[in-house]
Amino acid sequence: MKKRQVGKSDLYVSELGLGCMSLGTEPKKAQEIIEAALEEGINYFDTADLYDFGENERIIGQVLKPVRDKVIIATKVGNRWNENKDGWSWDPSKQYIKEAVKNSLTRLGTDYIDLYQLHGGTMEDPIDETIEAFEELKAEGIIRYYGISSIRPNVIREYAKKSSIVSVMMQYSMLDRRPEEEALPLLQDYNISAVTRGPLAKGLLSNKMLDKASEKGFINYSYEELSNILPQLKEKLADSRTMTEIALQFNLAQPAVSSVVAGASKVEQIKENAKAVQANPLSKAELSLIHSITKASQYEQHRL
Repeated sequence: MKKRQVGKSDLYVSELGLGCMSLGTEPKKAQEIIEAALEEGINYFDTADLYDFGENERIIGQVLKPVRDKVIIATKVGNRWNENKDGWSWDPSKQYIKEAVKNSLTRLGTDYIDLYQLHGGTMEDPIDETIEAFEELKAEGIIRYYGISSIRPNVIREYAKKSSIVSVMMQYSMLDRRPEEEALPLLQDYNISAVTRGPLAKGLLSNKMLDKASEKGFINYSYEELSNILPQLKEKLADSRTMTEIALQFNLAQPAVSSVVAGASKVEQIKENAKAVQANPLSKAELSLIHSITKASQYEQHRL
């Protein structure tokens, strides 16, 4: 599988990353999925301390231990479980980040994290203090690089200007093209990579399509619009391609994107996604057709 550089770092990640949130807590099943990912050439594994109260990190660390030096582990920080573990609060403080990273290292069974990401962020955060925490962890060798997971253009802009982030994780798909207007061009200008998630739009862009649709619609699409658009995409594009292939290649067509992170709860999904990213890129005509059928929208909030 092809690899792409993450920003200005020396991290080279597979074009398909494994989003580990949907692995579950059954170690044997999770191991099968992770090992299938390794067999397909995936070297990028994305988790967070939030997932399954840290159990996700523990399982991933255990399975990846024999190949630790050959893989890139990304995890996230900032969401803090309460004592009852029935909710969490946002804490981007330096003190919490430096405390949380130690717990992540312990669970992962490693002495460094390749990519440590802030799991959100607002303009009300103590951004300078947050950056300071990541820079100190980097100087100490505890993390190799850091990034943020955010869809907020104003927050992304602030970190791009003030910090040495190498990546921004954001939702992006044919049905959610909001990053195209500001975020992706901004990242390209700063030589920061986008790591995209949600490429299949909750299954709407898989072969199941409308079976996955909700009456509420998706983002700024009504159910009626989806009923019109999805069959068009399939009819005009999926002649010799699967919908999964079109969806993942759509993300990879963006020069700012270094990896598309997709979840998997079955080995078959890993194989299908891996096959899709190794297919031929979309042509200019195919991309133009997608743009003509789907909406180009922008983030209405977080403008300042």
